[in-house]
Amino acid sequence: MRILAMDVGDRRIGMAISDSLGLMAHGIETLVRKGEKHDMERIGQIIDIYKPDKMVLGLPINMNGTIGPQSEKVKKFGDLIKEHGFTGDIIYWDERLTSMQANRIMIDADVSRKKRKENVDMMAAIFILQGYLDFTNNKKRGGN
Repeated sequence: MRILAMDVGDRRIGMAISDSLGLMAHGIETLVRKGEKHDMERIGQIIDIYKPDKMVLGLPINMNGTIGPQSEKVKKFGDLIKEHGFTGDIIYWDERLTSMQANRIMIDADVSRKKRKENVDMMAAIFILQGYLDFTNNKKRGGN
């Protein structure tokens, strides 16, 4: 089972895909948003290539646990993906601090500011997906 994850922002969408065993997340790309038609065409191409069974969208929950306007945008984006033909389940996953974590790792690796900007959303998608995979795999093994 393949799972596609996205870190959905106003300007960019980071994407990651799981391996076929559902153990590891791998980055695909960062889509620079240019409008609904363009964005849905590219996401449709990604879906055609990887054929995911599920999609995990990072939900930007506020630090106090509330859902704000950005979370509502992500939920509307999920509805849009369904309207454009995705038939699998869409899971919304808490993405708090994933972009900060991705930036920290790239800073520690001495990645230039320009390269960080180009890759932070894809790395955040990797963290979102890996968190989801670890959670579901731990549950299957009888973990907490």
